[in-house]
Amino acid sequence: MQRWINQVWYGKSLFRWILMPLSWLYALVTAMRRCLYRLGIKKSISLPVPVIVVGNITVGGSGKTPTVIYLIELLRQQGYRPGVISRGYGVNIEGVKSVFVGAKANEVGDEPAMIVARTQVPMVVGSQRIQAADQLLSDFDVDIIISDDGLQHYGMARDIEIVILDGDRRLGNGMLLPAGPLREGAWRLDQADFVISNGGEARGGEYLMTLLPKQVTPLLATSTFTFNLHDPVVAIAGIGYPQRFFNSLKVLGYQVHKTHAFDDHQAYHLSDINNVAGSYPLLMTEKDAIKCGDFAQENWGYLAVDASMSAEFEHHFLDKISARIQAHSSHF
Repeated sequence: MQRWINQVWYGKSLFRWILMPLSWLYALVTAMRRCLYRLGIKKSISLPVPVIVVGNITVGGSGKTPTVIYLIELLRQQGYRPGVISRGYGVNIEGVKSVFVGAKANEVGDEPAMIVARTQVPMVVGSQRIQAADQLLSDFDVDIIISDDGLQHYGMARDIEIVILDGDRRLGNGMLLPAGPLREGAWRLDQADFVISNGGEARGGEYLMTLLPKQVTPLLATSTFTFNLHDPVVAIAGIGYPQRFFNSLKVLGYQVHKTHAFDDHQAYHLSDINNVAGSYPLLMTEKDAIKCGDFAQENWGYLAVDASMSAEFEHHFLDKISARIQAHSSHF
């Protein structure tokens, strides 16, 4: 299903024209919703600390999670105490829930579990972002909130918007859902504080982000298996844009025998992966690994990545954060 959707959104499938009337309806509904907020009929709730929204205007993976991890580390280096809120996609959460190290992906979502495992950041997940933010502020000592996704959640006021674009696929066919991948039109980029291009070429006003691969890590902490570049491996990925991961492995020199793309946020079972990998060494993304720890095999490994940004972005971002903290101090 995901492969067919990508053909419609990022290829030349004529099926997009059949879906165009639904895109018009989607545009009308979302425009009316934005209008209600502009007129004050629907209220945006402000929080007592600065809120940074990291999102996108397209459906699918663009690099939000590495960006969130990068921002957590950058803010900590400056002495700030960030916390994170997230929807927790792929799981049904009643109310809100704090995420702690060792949390299972099927309980809090794969991306929240991965972010906390990597950074130990205070984090709360739930479909109601204001409630999640309130619990985060109540239970943890944080002075900045990062919202993982939520760009279109206008019920929560935000101080800084960061939009992540896939530098390769950009805006696809440029159409709104469901004919295209856009949640909002390209005009929305002009309203964001920062637009980051994940790979590809950063265009006017955008900042380039590079994902730097780390060393392959075995899923089993006790594993002594060595992943050699000259040995054939199978690669799987259950992320928004699996081909980026597969391409990375080939650039690094791995002999990729076979690739298999699972759906984003898909829950895994041992049989699913064994049917694909057989006895071959298996490589996957860090987000996949967080869902496979309970049944990991000796020859399974994952490739983590770190986001890298320019000094110019860091300078402008930290200046804006400082200004927003001062504004909050005088307002609340």
